[in-house]
Parts: sequence; C-alpha cells; structure tokens
Amino acid sequence: MALPILALLTIILTPLGTAQPRDDVTKRFDCYPEAFNSPLSAADCTARGCVWAESHSPREPKCIYGDNYGYTMVAGSREDTPNGFRVRLTRNANLPPRYASSPDVQEVTLDVEMLSNNMLRFKFYDAATSRYEVPVPWPVHKPSTPATNPAYTVDLVSEAGKPFGIRVTRRATGTVLWDSSVGGFTFSDQFLQISTLLPSRYVYGFGESEHATYRHRMDYRTWGMFSRDQPPGPPGGDGTAPNLYGVHPYHMCVEDDGNAHSVLLLNSNAMDVTLQPEPALTYRTVGGVLDFYMFLGPSPEAVTQQYTQLIGRPFMPPYWALGFQLCRYGYNTLDRMKQIYDENRQYDIPQDIQYGDIDYMDRQIDFTIDQQNFQGMNDWVQSIRQDGAYYITILDPFISANETDYLPYTRGTDQDVWIKDGDNPDQIMFGKVWPYLPNITMDPDADWDTMIANYAAHTAFPDFLLNSTKQWWVDEIQTFYNEKLQFDGLWIDMNEPANFILGSVNGCSDNQWDQAPYKPRFYGAVLADKTICMNSIQGGTVHYNTHSLYGWSHSVPSQRAMRQATGKRSVIISRSTYPGSGVYAGHWLGDNTSKWPHLHTSIIGMFEFNLFGLPYVGADICGFFDDATPDMCRRWMQLGAFYPFSRNHNGKGFRRQDPAAWNGTIAEASRAVLLTRYRLLPYLYTLFHQAHTSGSTVVRPLMHEFISDKVTWTVDRQFLWGPALLISPVLDEGVLDVTAYVPKARWYDYYTGKEVAETGRMVVWDCDMDCIPLHLRGGYVIPTQEPANTTVFSRRNSLGLLVALDAEGRAEGSLFWDDGDSIDTYENDQYRMLTFTVDQGVLSISVDHDTYSPSPELHFATVRVMGSEGVPDDVTVDGNKVAASAIKTTDGVENMWYLEDIILAMNARHTISWPVPEDPASGADSPRSTLALLFTLITAVLLLLSVQ
Repeated sequence: MALPILALLTIILTPLGTAQPRDDVTKRFDCYPEAFNSPLSAADCTARGCVWAESHSPREPKCIYGDNYGYTMVAGSREDTPNGFRVRLTRNANLPPRYASSPDVQEVTLDVEMLSNNMLRFKFYDAATSRYEVPVPWPVHKPSTPATNPAYTVDLVSEAGKPFGIRVTRRATGTVLWDSSVGGFTFSDQFLQISTLLPSRYVYGFGESEHATYRHRMDYRTWGMFSRDQPPGPPGGDGTAPNLYGVHPYHMCVEDDGNAHSVLLLNSNAMDVTLQPEPALTYRTVGGVLDFYMFLGPSPEAVTQQYTQLIGRPFMPPYWALGFQLCRYGYNTLDRMKQIYDENRQYDIPQDIQYGDIDYMDRQIDFTIDQQNFQGMNDWVQSIRQDGAYYITILDPFISANETDYLPYTRGTDQDVWIKDGDNPDQIMFGKVWPYLPNITMDPDADWDTMIANYAAHTAFPDFLLNSTKQWWVDEIQTFYNEKLQFDGLWIDMNEPANFILGSVNGCSDNQWDQAPYKPRFYGAVLADKTICMNSIQGGTVHYNTHSLYGWSHSVPSQRAMRQATGKRSVIISRSTYPGSGVYAGHWLGDNTSKWPHLHTSIIGMFEFNLFGLPYVGADICGFFDDATPDMCRRWMQLGAFYPFSRNHNGKGFRRQDPAAWNGTIAEASRAVLLTRYRLLPYLYTLFHQAHTSGSTVVRPLMHEFISDKVTWTVDRQFLWGPALLISPVLDEGVLDVTAYVPKARWYDYYTGKEVAETGRMVVWDCDMDCIPLHLRGGYVIPTQEPANTTVFSRRNSLGLLVALDAEGRAEGSLFWDDGDSIDTYENDQYRMLTFTVDQGVLSISVDHDTYSPSPELHFATVRVMGSEGVPDDVTVDGNKVAASAIKTTDGVENMWYLEDIILAMNARHTISWPVPEDPASGADSPRSTLALLFTLITAVLLLLSVQ
C-alpha cells in the first residue's frame, strides 16, 4: 500500500496550477498550440499547468504537457458490456481549467467495443451530459458479444503519477498501434485533445488538404479539418495549410514490418491534427466526443475494405460515367457550348459527357435557364443523345430569396426547410453567394467586394439534415427535370457550405460558438470565415457541430432525386465530402490551377480519396484557374485519361483548354490516350464493381500490391489501376523521359507486349510528347473492348483479353458486365460475371454468373499472350486447332503472340491451350535449356583453348 499512498500524497501536495516535470522531454506534446505564430512566455505556459522546456528547433513546442496532465482511472470502475467493457476516468483536480469559457468535464467515460476481429471502437464521452454526436447512419451492427479472436489486445495504462492511457497492440507481432499514455488528454466543453504514440513514421491520409507527398512529414506539421470553399494550394506564409472542401479525420499507418492499420475519429467539429517525430499524433477538436474506430488490416487494401464496411461501400457509377467529360465555367451561351462540343467531335475526340456550369442559369439561380443565352437548351441536350452523349448539370445548395415569383424558395419556406438564424431562431439565416438580384444593371468593371455588396441576392441555405428538406430537394429536382431540362447526372458544388460574406447579412453575434476559445489551425481568422455563422440552427443543433457534414447531407437526397427523376443509376459529383459520402457521390479535387505541380498533387489526391472510400475521383484536367499551355495540357490529358473521374474543366475568362483547343495541336494526342482509356473500360468497370461490393480501391499506390518492398511506401508519382495496370506519367515541364520504380514482378509494355528487363529498381524510360508509359503486371488477365467515341457504341463492340503471365506461367482476372445504367444490378441479380484463369498453357474463360444478356450478344475477338516460352506453333481454341498462320507475332518482341478475328461468345465457357515446355530442370529441350546447354558447351571449348 505504500506506493499508492505515496502517489496519492504527491498528487494532493502538488500546488494548484503547478505542472509535474516530464520524465522525457524528448516527447513533446504541445500544450499551447494556439501560440504557433505568436510570442509565448514560460509564465503563460505554467499558468496552464504545463511545463516550459527550451528547444533549439523552431518547430518543436516549448510549452509541453507534464506527466500529471490528464485523467486517472477510477478504481473499481471497470465493467463488462455486451461487446467489450467500460471504465470511468477522473480529471486531475489540481490542474487549472484549460479555458475559463470551456468547463472541463471532470468525469469521462470510456467505452471499448470489440466490433469484429479486425475492427475496434473506443469512445470517450461525458456520461452525465449529452453531447453532439455525428448522425451518419452506417451499416455496421454492433455484435451482441465481443469478437472471438481479435487481432488486437486492449490494455488500460494506469500508473501512479502518470496519465491514463489506452494501449492497443497487434496480437500477431506485439506492435503497439496506439498508446495514449503520453499525457495531455483534455475533455472540456469546447476543447478536446488526445495524443498517441505511433508505431512508424509511414502515415497517410487526413483530408482534405493539398499534400506535397502522400506520406506525411512527421515534423510537427499541423493539418486543419473544417470544410471550406478553398482552392488547393500550399501552406500560407505562416505555415498554415489551407483546409479544403471536405473533412476526413482518417489515416492509415504502415508499421515497420509492413502490416497496416487505420484509425477514424468520428467527429464533425472543427479540428486539427499534429504529426510529430516520436512518431506521434495529436488530435484537437472543439466539440462533440472522441469516438475512434481502428481497423487492423493487416494489408493496406484490407484496411480500406474494412473501413468501407463501416462507412458504406462506394456507389457503382454508370458505365457512361467512366467516359471522358468536358466542361467549362464561361461558355456563356448555348451557341458557344455547341461550337466547342462540335469541334471536339470534328477531331474525333471520345467524349461521353457534356456539362453545364452556373452560367446556363438565369442570374445563377438554381432551377432556372437563361432564356436569352441558353434558349433551346433542353432540345440540344436531347439531340446529343443521338451521338451517344450524356449531360450533367450543376446545382448549388443555396436558394435566392429576393425573387417575387420563385417557387423553389416559396415552397421551401412553406415546408420550413431553411437553416435558421441563431439569434432569432424563428427567422431564416441569409447569406450571399452566386445568385444576383433581379432588375438591376450591373457594372461589369466592379470589383468583387462591390459585386457582392451591391448585386448579390440574399440566399437561404437548405437544412439537409431535416427529412422535410430532403424531400423538398427531391421534389424540386424532379420538377426541374420534368419541366425544363432532362439531364443525366448532377454536379453539386459550393456545399461546404460556401458564403461570400462573413456569417450572414447581419454578421455574427458575440456567442460561444462563433467565439470559441480555440480555433484549430486552418485558414480564416474565425470559424465563420467564408461560411455561415456557427450559432445558426441546423439539424436540431448549432452549425458549429454540423458544418462539415453539409456536403454529405447534400449528397444523400441528391442521389435519391436523380434516381427518381431518371429511373437510372445516374451519378452525383460533390465538392464537399465526409466519411460515408462515397456511398452517394464522387468527388473532383476542386478548383485547382493550371500549373505543373498540380499534376503530381492530383495523384496524391486520388490516393487519399480512394483511401477515404471515394474511388470515383479526379482533378480538373489542365487546371481550373489560369491559362494552361499546350504542352502542359497535353501531358495532363495523358494523365487525366487515367483518372477514374476524367473531366477537362476550366474557369471563366481563361484560355480554352479542351482537346480541340489551340487549333487541334493536342487533339491527336488526346484522342490516342482516350482511346486507350476506352479500350480498358471493361477492366475499370470491373474494378468499380469490386470497390462497390468489397470496398477495394480503384486507383492505388504501389505499396498496396508490393508492401514487402519498402521502396514502394513513398512512391507517389506513379499509380496502379487495381493490381494489374501501372501508370507512370510525365509530370514536369520540358521533360522527355520518365524515372519510374518497377517493383519485383514480371511487367510488360502495354503497347508492345515486350517484357521489362529490369525490375526491383528505378528505371528511366524515354517518353516523347505523345507518350504515357503503361505496363501490365504478370499474373493478370485484363479484359478490353474495341473503343468508340462514346460508351453507348463501344459497349456493342468486340471484347479482348490481355494475358500477362507471371514467372510460373499463370494469370487470372475477371469481368463484371451489366446494362451499365440500371440501379442496383448486382443487388437485384441482373449481371454477368466471367473469370479468366491461365495455368500450364491453358486459358479458361468461365461464366460464373449469367442473369443478364446484352443485346446484341458480345464476343471475344482478340487474345494477346505475353510472357510465354517462345511462340507456340500448336494452339487450340475450344479443341479446334488454329492454323499456324493465324498465330500472330510482333517483330522484335519475344515471347508474345496473339490471336485476332476469333469469335468466342461471351456467354459461353471457352478454353484456349498451347504447349508449354517442360521445366528446364527436367532436361527438356525448352528454349531456356537449349541456351543454357549452348552456353555450357561454348564455355567448355573456350576453357580447352585457353589450356592449350
């Protein structure tokens, strides 16, 4: 009993506000994060109950937590729950309040729930007082009993004189994945913080921000998360990184032995995270609870599958949504839109989708069409269907309130759908965004602030957390579709929500939400910067809690509306996202800039959003802001042809950059690379089916497939489509080669079939302005289809197979096929599934599921085999010998052959076989054994000659 009593006396005798020195000051957890760019004294630090520790590094915090800062476990409080256990924690009473205006919660409850063998939840909350929790409905159901064979152990760290912590260990390796016993745990009304040690410095994720590398730098860098109308860009002058459109408090960590795990903080309040060298991680948020989910993988791909099992699998895009898409803000007239569309068709550019940006609207007001500049819009949209094209329109969430006869606003007011003023809860909260006032003459030379002050209408913001608002939105879209414009997909923008004034037309009052004691480190002097007041009433609470959920809540009824209006699967593209958004929408990476570095950062953005469960993602090809150059746009079209969401889009007033621009200078290169994309769409569509059904990534980093090769853990200038197609684009100006990493495997040049000679190392490939290197991975069969200028026509063409053999002569693949447009074809059992396997010179095509028949029925017409032992002279197809003259080869390419003009019905089983030489070790006369024997004889002769 002596030690516990001594520890208790130590706590009692510690003076109020005095910090207990830290045993290890090399582990520095910042106690004064708001002072990152302002002077801080030792007195300020100790007044907070923390320790002042000088440092010679400008990034290291000097005010750090002592060993007594935090909570201790209440003795005897542990109790079992149906799927885990619960304990109570009490705050060190000798510590001063963190913030006078934010009372500390003196007793915090921790629930640990073992949801499955690979999924763990631990949640810190105030059991005495209800606090805001994220209302996202997720499909995972709590088990009635704990996991039976968890991949983890959970320990509670409770030592005398030390802060309480939770420790999670991977059972198989003993690696500690989470250890929060480092001090600094804070749970007050408007400031919550927890820190943990990490098992490695290989950390990925957290968004949405522009990251210079996919792997995070562990140098006390802080990333804020609070959805904001903010274009991508580097940190500002004080080092603050811009927080962008969406919020994803989720990261993956690859442990030093190659195992991976990930963690989600389910919290929608403003927050930031700091990554530091120990390695360690600190979370800070201004409300809610600390609700963590951990996923044990152990592979990066398994981590993503487990995460999407929780938040929901990604939606299945219609087949046409994988085609090339064209848009710009600033067509200004229907005639101009028609002209550019027609010019791209004259250059034979594959294009499935044409867009309309807000300039098609009357004064940028939702559910209207400018009858002066876009008269006849719907007739033209219907006419392009003859080309096999589709049309996507834009709708912003805010609604003009200054019209005399505008039914969407009138009906919305009658149905009480608007976010309310926090100071006058019976009144609508009004901001100002895109819609302009009626009956005014605008000065075209006015600056932005004058335009907003004098010409912008008052706008109301729908509260999409209300069921009545969801139904209102569905009804308004249905009415717009029926009466004005029959469009195929919906682009929802500005849904952070954006606001062109601070807070509201009346400003924001001095209240606890708009004047919170801590502002996380991100752009804007106050939380309401570029958005609405934090005390606005939304979803039965304050906008302070729900702000970053706006884009997610907007996506849910938008998908429902489009499916109801069209009767088809449709597609939603949303700017603001949150965990779970991928069930309803895809995402573009925002208003990027026509500059070379944004080619590279777009790859990182794709990696992150695939990690976040939104695989339908891409950047604006050639950039949104500024003028692109022909060379930049050519390279970007080559890269963008392999974005899952492939759209060329630019801003108002900037130079044309569509493929037909510059008098067709980039048209031929654009057409060539887009035809390659269209040829590979059956493979891409199958990857999306796998994402939709099992949560796999579509675009993935090399490390997802080659985790045992540590070099791949930092490769972010190349990417894979699924496991089998390696894309290595040129990303820099004036460069005519590519430096690429080729992991250990068999790889084949997509264009020629030639095997890559050197693997497991960096290589340099020449790459002229018409080149983007593509390589097929041995061990996989990729389905293809003859391309056309739209998917309506390409889907009728013959299929093909690219067979890339691994070192053992094996390969496998699959093809998912449905009508490409109906809702829930997999769930409703309306699809065809084929599998392809190759072993010992036998390619088997099997129809594993066949409840959908395309019309006309499709067939395989080509098969290309790479990596065989020479060219066979005896090939049979379904038991019928193929004439030797029909076995084609390419000059200069060894071990590759192909069949063409064959007819193998897609709905039947087929076998293609060819002789495979026996293993050289058996002494058979294979090419390799013959060469080896010849080499041995030559060596022997030379040796005899040298002896003589």
